[in-house]
Amino acid sequence: MEPGCLNLEITETIAMHDADRSALVLNQLKALGVRLDIDDFGTGYSSLSRLQHFPVDAIKIDRSFVSRMLTDVETGAIVRIIVMLAHGLRLKVVAEGVETQEQEDLLRDIGCELAQGYLYSRPAPAETIEQLLRNAANGPANRRVKAASSSVI
Repeated sequence: MEPGCLNLEITETIAMHDADRSALVLNQLKALGVRLDIDDFGTGYSSLSRLQHFPVDAIKIDRSFVSRMLTDVETGAIVRIIVMLAHGLRLKVVAEGVETQEQEDLLRDIGCELAQGYLYSRPAPAETIEQLLRNAANGPANRRVKAASSSVI
């Protein structure tokens, strides 16, 4: 497998536990061409100054923020700030746990590029995912079908 085909996710908590060691290992992986994401962003104790030294490609907003962003003003503000922070660092943003069209609409409006969640697909066996991808490739573009793992919003 080509390293560029591999996308690894490291949780914010693990990355910050030993930030110096994490940065070293992540830099080695990045040098190989591996794509790297910080998962569950916002649930740990990130040092923003450390974050800029990690060679990551994307920040994944934890589902706990996505689920409350429409009903809690402060949580909505946090999600907006995470998106702005990621873009300022030239990172992509993935929202986890998107379950409603309203959530997707807000995320799109604030500039979130990618999403995962039940709105697009429930967990499924590999055979089902393969069939969904084949159907999407052979038929009209259907963004929900193409979203077996992530969706561009």
